[in-house]
Amino acid sequence: MLNAQQLRASLYVPATHKDLLTIANGHKWPALRSVIFCTEDAVVPRELEFALENLAVCLMEMSIESRLLRFVRVRNPAVMAQVLAMPGVDKLDGFVFPKVTQNKLDEYFNPLVGSKLLTMVTLETVEVFDTQKMIALREHLLANNYQERILALRIGGNDLLSILGIRRPRKMTIYRTPLGHTIAQIVTIFKPYGFNLTAPVFEHIERPDILEAEILEDIAHGLCGKTAIHPAQVPLIESHYRISPSDVEAACHILEGKRAVFKFNGSMCEVATHHAWARNVIELAQVYDNTLPG
Repeated sequence: MLNAQQLRASLYVPATHKDLLTIANGHKWPALRSVIFCTEDAVVPRELEFALENLAVCLMEMSIESRLLRFVRVRNPAVMAQVLAMPGVDKLDGFVFPKVTQNKLDEYFNPLVGSKLLTMVTLETVEVFDTQKMIALREHLLANNYQERILALRIGGNDLLSILGIRRPRKMTIYRTPLGHTIAQIVTIFKPYGFNLTAPVFEHIERPDILEAEILEDIAHGLCGKTAIHPAQVPLIESHYRISPSDVEAACHILEGKRAVFKFNGSMCEVATHHAWARNVIELAQVYDNTLPG
């Protein structure tokens, strides 16, 4: 069973890419662990037909077994229907739904009934700024058991900034923009109800220093991974999500539950309040191949 931690740093790749098949089979970037082939914002309308043809050829020749998790970001429900009809679609792990609102949910989810394909729902419309609409979206997902098929919710930072007429600054993290408050709000609306969330892309490829600062804030907000737009970003993102041996050891002690409260590595550990964190740490440690004590 897949979990959101296994996504690690997901790389967005336009479905028009000339090396789509070698990427999908894990040959071009062997260290990559999840990829999202995009038919939406990364593809101009006049190239959509070619993108779908390119994807169709890729699916037919794509290897069945792969360490790489493979998703398609569809443009709309009609494009998803086209992809679902392609031979080899069963080689995918799922779909990413863009610009999702409550009234679009059923149109996306209904065609997947009976399949094993998972989904990632992207929050990137004006409704994201309305707390009540996000609560209503959450309740709709829960009422229809859609959460069982959702691997993670994705925060579409660039689309949300576009709605505000803002472009992400080059010299500061997204948390220094109005989206800092919005991301925190999304986390508190969805995460307590069992939804995992991934962090927005960082578009300034030549500012790894700011990317690094932002990743630390992503982690502090409880986001389970970050989308990359360039393969050079992947190692930096994953280096910060890799669990330190001291955190693994602390998590193991907490999960053992021998003492309600104890000191470890200069910090107080409390079993009742740190249990969820400890489970998450062990899950991440297993994803990143940490050696677990005992």
